[in-house]
Amino acid sequence: MLAACSAQFLRAQDIVPRSYFITPVHSNAVILSYSFLDGGILFNDVLPITDASARIQFSVFTYYHSLSFFGRSANFTASLPYGLGNLHGKFMDNETMLYRSGLLDSTFRFSVNLKGGPAMSVREFQSWQQKTILGVSLRVIAPTGQYDGTKLINNGSDRWAFKPELGYSRRLGHWVLDTYGALWLFMTNDEFWSRNAFFPGTRSQSQKPIGAFEGHLSYDIKPRIWISLDANAWIGGSTSINGVENRQTFQTSSIIGASASLPLFEHQSMKVSYNSTAYVRFGGAFQNVSVSWQYSWIGWPK
Repeated sequence: MLAACSAQFLRAQDIVPRSYFITPVHSNAVILSYSFLDGGILFNDVLPITDASARIQFSVFTYYHSLSFFGRSANFTASLPYGLGNLHGKFMDNETMLYRSGLLDSTFRFSVNLKGGPAMSVREFQSWQQKTILGVSLRVIAPTGQYDGTKLINNGSDRWAFKPELGYSRRLGHWVLDTYGALWLFMTNDEFWSRNAFFPGTRSQSQKPIGAFEGHLSYDIKPRIWISLDANAWIGGSTSINGVENRQTFQTSSIIGASASLPLFEHQSMKVSYNSTAYVRFGGAFQNVSVSWQYSWIGWPK
């Protein structure tokens, strides 16, 4: 249930076009994002819960900085999210409602372009034309969110997670094709739903890796204005309690959606996106609307 309902887990399924887009060295951006998710939750007979649904909102503060990494274009992002959720369901035909609010786990990502993406100054970037980009990245989710091991539903996950990823981007005129392949790796939660009336001792929860695949087809309408069709697919991630695996928690899911980005002023832009679960075997079947505001600059503010 924790994996199915956690807002942090939902954030891990974000589909983001143009993740390996190049910016000049020493580019900076502050991004404020808001997302609203609404939908049902499928437990695949793992728990005697029916008619489960959730409405989840979270806001994220993100800082972005680009740099040169051995002559290649690279960037680093750090995100701090805050979320709240209302969950509803029937446990053995008894109506149950939950509310959670607080800090979610923070996220850090480092990305470097291995091919087609040299580190460039502003002047060099102005004359550069993208063709093929091949990049790699590592995303880390740190267990900094609010967590109470006596409760089943939490904002934080009380474990580290790592996502190594290989990304490919190809431009053909106004069109850009992006594809990513990644593997989510999870550490163990040693205080999963423990020290309470149900389990006076401690329990550990572990999760097998999840394969994640993502694709985007975007079109440049004008400079700084583009639209994108987005899709992803997940497979794996069955969980174990104290070393005993529950194969019913094996996940296969897919999300489809669309995104659009447009400039507001010289240093500001906005991105809106919508996505919906196309298929899910175990977990949340949500519709998601997101809005992001970005302020960017090069160098240090004067």
